[in-house]
Amino acid sequence: MERISRINRKTKETDITLTINLDGTGEGKINTGIGFFDHMLEGFAKHGFFDLEVTAIGDLYVDGHHTVEDTGIVLGQAIRQALGEKKGIKRFGNFMLPMDESLVVCAIDLSGRPYLVCELGELAPMVGELDTQLIQEFFYALSYSAGMNLHIKKIHGSNTHHIIEAAFKAFAKALDEAASSDSRIKDVLSTKGMIEK
Repeated sequence: MERISRINRKTKETDITLTINLDGTGEGKINTGIGFFDHMLEGFAKHGFFDLEVTAIGDLYVDGHHTVEDTGIVLGQAIRQALGEKKGIKRFGNFMLPMDESLVVCAIDLSGRPYLVCELGELAPMVGELDTQLIQEFFYALSYSAGMNLHIKKIHGSNTHHIIEAAFKAFAKALDEAASSDSRIKDVLSTKGMIEK
């Protein structure tokens, strides 16, 4: 079965349309109005082998908060929807990703129970037009709307661009592993016989 989801979410603050194919080739078509955020989502698509299309129109005249947070909400919803009943998937994934002087680890459990631990250390306030405080807001919104236990931690690093990019790529690789199938898993990987929604 195709694991593709398309979601449109419109509020007074943002209008976001997002499509994801969990079994894609890494094609990303991203336009959020925030260049560095687009770059991060393109890296997420490429390194997770997800086909991802995102168009976000937000109140950037205020700041980037609503656009980044709401994109996280919609991406999380789309991932959850595309995973369906989660039958046959590995459920757990982890990856340690180096990028120059930076090293970031990400671990995921697609348990249906949301939780976020995001420890990237002290970051420069801005990268391009992206307020770096919004990185945690993005992953928080994503983890809760996806029903995902998500841990992201910087092992070391000093360049804010590299740290954030390593985080997005590590997340992509960990999610690709967690969402991948294993022929030994006949139903869902849980002693309960179900994965919570």
